[in-house]
Amino acid sequence: QVQLVESGGGLVQAGGSLRLSCAASGSIFSFNTMGWYRQAPGKQRELVARITSGGTTNYADSVKGRFTISRDNAKNTVNLQMNSLKPEDTAVYYCAHIPSKWGMPDYWGQGTQVTVSS
Repeated sequence: QVQLVESGGGLVQAGGSLRLSCAASGSIFSFNTMGWYRQAPGKQRELVARITSGGTTNYADSVKGRFTISRDNAKNTVNLQMNSLKPEDTAVYYCAHIPSKWGMPDYWGQGTQVTVSS
């Protein structure tokens, strides 16, 4: 069983920044890919960014150049630094545990709300 706990969401004005963190327990964290997904009202959940155990990253086109995913294997944490936020980034953001390199998540966090005002 894997537990994922997100923190760091909130309300920010357009152009501002937020940093999300996810603490993982219950798995061999350093061996697995970790990711951030988001779901806006009325829309499907979508990938935001992923990072492999070796540090290779993958981003959605909509966030490239603005968001940065990172991980600390010693602390079992994965972070998402979000800069130049836009109103369309408003969503619930979910941390995800991905058992294969670029596969689908098998565990999710509870989600954290990010709201960007214009």
